[in-house]
Amino acid sequence: MILVDSCGWLELLTDGPLADDYVRYLTDPALLVPTIVVLEVQRVLRREGADIAEKHFASWVAAHDVVPLDLETAYLAAELGVKHRLPLADAVVYATAVLRTALVVTSDPHFAALPGVELLPHGQ
Repeated sequence: MILVDSCGWLELLTDGPLADDYVRYLTDPALLVPTIVVLEVQRVLRREGADIAEKHFASWVAAHDVVPLDLETAYLAAELGVKHRLPLADAVVYATAVLRTALVVTSDPHFAALPGVELLPHGQ
């Protein structure tokens, strides 16, 4: 299982410098998409007025396993967030991955020291 953090989706959807690095993960059939990632990505795309990117994102997400924030994930996110000093959304992403034994793929340095994370550094 693969879980790409919001920054990876945004790299691809905005043709950022790491878009090519993320595309292989975002095309994995075992891709999980937490609802918190949907919220973060949609919020940025809407703020930027990226209508076409929003439509691409919505169709892409619909083709994958969307994982809602449930009670078990919320409790674990609270625990992991405090333990690893993660911002709220990152804690939810990480807890979702832990509970589903998924690899988190991200460029967000908040995840740098965590097990089960593949960090794609900026400027690769």
